[in-house]
Amino acid sequence: MQTHKAKRVEITIEAVMERRLTEALDDAGVAGYTVLPVLGGSGRSGKWSREGQVSRASGMVNVVCIVRPERLAPLLDAALGILDRHIGVVNVTDCDVLRAERF
Repeated sequence: MQTHKAKRVEITIEAVMERRLTEALDDAGVAGYTVLPVLGGSGRSGKWSREGQVSRASGMVNVVCIVRPERLAPLLDAALGILDRHIGVVNVTDCDVLRAERF
C-alpha cells in the first residue's frame, strides 16, 4: 500500500474565534478541516475546564487540517493572521495519507 507525505496542522483557539479561523482557512484554499471541542486543559494561566467557565468567551476548539506540504505556508499565514491577538496554539506534524488526491 502506497502512502503520501502530508502535514497535519492542529490549531487550538478560543471557541468564539472558530468562525473567523475557518473563514481564513477557506480563503487560503484549505480543502477541509475538522473542528473538535476542547473539554479542558492546562497552560500558562493554569488549569481550566469548559464546565467551569461561565462567560460567552469560555471554551476552546481544536481545528485539525491535513494538507500537502506545498500548501502549508498559506495555511499557517491564514492561521497566524487570526492568532496574533488571541489565545491559541498551532502544532504542525508530518503524516502519511493513503488517498493524496483528497488533500
